[in-house]
Amino acid sequence: MGMKLELNTMIVTKGNETREEENVFRLVKDEYRIYPINVPIEVRKTKDSDPNGIAYVKKLQWENDQTIIYYELVKLHTTN
Repeated sequence: MGMKLELNTMIVTKGNETREEENVFRLVKDEYRIYPINVPIEVRKTKDSDPNGIAYVKKLQWENDQTIIYYELVKLHTTN
């Protein structure tokens, strides 16, 4: 039996991110996902919205059919 896995090239928060440190955020997504680590990727509130900023994924955790993403926001395009 296989494991469902999704490859993502942007972070879509839907407003569910939590601040861990000054520019480091934590986001929990359902199912298992892969993100590029230490590569700049866009952060968006929704898939179709304009980018809010640029971030580097620092750590991924897979557990209980969820992916926990820790990312550092390095450039902010908007405060909304």
